[in-house]
Amino acid sequence: MKRESEGGNAPRTPVPSQWTMKASAITITRLCYDKDDLPIAPSSKREEAVSVITQLTDFRMHRLWRNNELVFEGGHPKGAIAITDLRDEWQCHHLSPFDNLRFNIPLSFVRSFLEGIGRPHFDRFDCRPGTKDDVVLGLGQAVLPYLVSRHEANQLFFEQISLVLLTHLTHTYASQYFPARRSGVLAPWQEKKVLEFLTANAFAQVSIAELAQVCGLSRSYFNRAFKETFGRTPYRWVMEYRVSKAKDLLRSDVSIQDVATACGFADQSHLTRVFADIAGDPPGNWRRQNRLKPGGATS
Repeated sequence: MKRESEGGNAPRTPVPSQWTMKASAITITRLCYDKDDLPIAPSSKREEAVSVITQLTDFRMHRLWRNNELVFEGGHPKGAIAITDLRDEWQCHHLSPFDNLRFNIPLSFVRSFLEGIGRPHFDRFDCRPGTKDDVVLGLGQAVLPYLVSRHEANQLFFEQISLVLLTHLTHTYASQYFPARRSGVLAPWQEKKVLEFLTANAFAQVSIAELAQVCGLSRSYFNRAFKETFGRTPYRWVMEYRVSKAKDLLRSDVSIQDVATACGFADQSHLTRVFADIAGDPPGNWRRQNRLKPGGATS
């Protein structure tokens, strides 16, 4: 796909065809190219988002760098997906024809989605290169007609697509717990009530008796039903929620002691113990690796 330059007959640098649209907070882009003469792409800009790429056709060859290190060389079959964390710097050299669809998803949107359903603990997605995912491929094919036509997007349709996509991605690639509805779990109204109560009081001392009363249940039954519903005890849920909020503050200049106070921990050592248990690193180490730089990038 070469084009003539404005100043004469010299060919312009080839570029892929591109269609883009917005669906809720997610940006959807289709990129395709039918030759093998693309130059190496410029490095991506760091941002608090992930890019989920599904291959619409077999893709024979490319090279991929993350933070200037070659991390993949080869191809992907139709239906393969890649989840790239855009807090890193990426660079790609397409060496064969390709046709793919990309969902750019802000991490704030992922966290808001998970917090809204009572699963606040999230750091990143884990997806091995070349993983085939027919669900993401199917969702991509469902939105293609909107990308290539001039019809106005149906917002309700895309809101539902976004919810299905986030549910699938967080369950499959972020180990989030979504139990099937069965006996022994909280009813939807109870789940809603207890989440409202917990999020409003997560930085205070909350007793099991209070939570059970919100749901109209005995303490013992509530304890079992909560764990069956959320895959963790109420205490663990509260600690994960506090750590999630602590991470937001740790990206700023707030002192760790003030973070502990703001998020309901007894002191800095209490925050450190709980944070290390849940996040895998003490808060100081986590801050050094994830602190926002000017312009929104992380270190």
